Amino acid sequence: MKTSGNTILITGGGSGIGEALAHRFHDAGNTVIVAGRRRDALDHAIAGRENMHAIELDVESAAGVEDFARRLLAEHPAVNILINNAGIMRFERLDARRDLNDAEATITTNLLGPIRLTNALIEHLATQPNAAIVNVTSGLAFVPMTATPTYNATKAAIHSYTISLREVLKDRVEVIELAPPAVQTGLTPGQESRPGYQPLDDFADEVMALFSQTPTPAEILVERVGFLRRAEAEGRFDETLKQLNEFATKARGD
Repeated sequence: MKTSGNTILITGGGSGIGEALAHRFHDAGNTVIVAGRRRDALDHAIAGRENMHAIELDVESAAGVEDFARRLLAEHPAVNILINNAGIMRFERLDARRDLNDAEATITTNLLGPIRLTNALIEHLATQPNAAIVNVTSGLAFVPMTATPTYNATKAAIHSYTISLREVLKDRVEVIELAPPAVQTGLTPGQESRPGYQPLDDFADEVMALFSQTPTPAEILVERVGFLRRAEAEGRFDETLKQLNEFATKARGD
């Protein structure tokens, strides 16, 4: 993937991983559009940065995604890279009957959201030079954290969806998966300073170094996430599942 001279759309770009990558891609010489639900967060992310723009987007609405795509392409017809980063993580219990609002919202945001937005932009992207789609999944797509079962499932689904997308779009649009480990962001309460999680700046710096490789890896995997990504292939899935969930429980103080 070309790392400068692009027009890049990043969903969930008002905070966390999305904001950190938006700033780094902007620093590298790209026009960057950040999209998300909270206008105040988007405005903060672009403050003082020429050629950074913000557009509100609610991925929970199919009609809203289509309207967003029309507005985006009218204002920024040179968009050639889509980074599907927006996501939510909710803690859920599986051992008792519960309200499924959290599970349904997670599926809508994390799975339907990227599918809808990719669908709305795919014909445009296929006509653009140096076009790319980057889908942000998670190390939990490969080894689940049992406290967040629907989140894990959506990320595993996007991993599979990305493989299909890459095969179908071969030689037309580059398709890349970015699978983060546990990173210090506001994804869940208290996570910004949670012990043992990778500092956000360190993660973003490592990711940008991987994007700069030639050719760009089909999977952007920082060193910390390899423990999860390769667990099954290396024959240690059960052991890793146990270690991950013990670590996560301790880190949250549960």
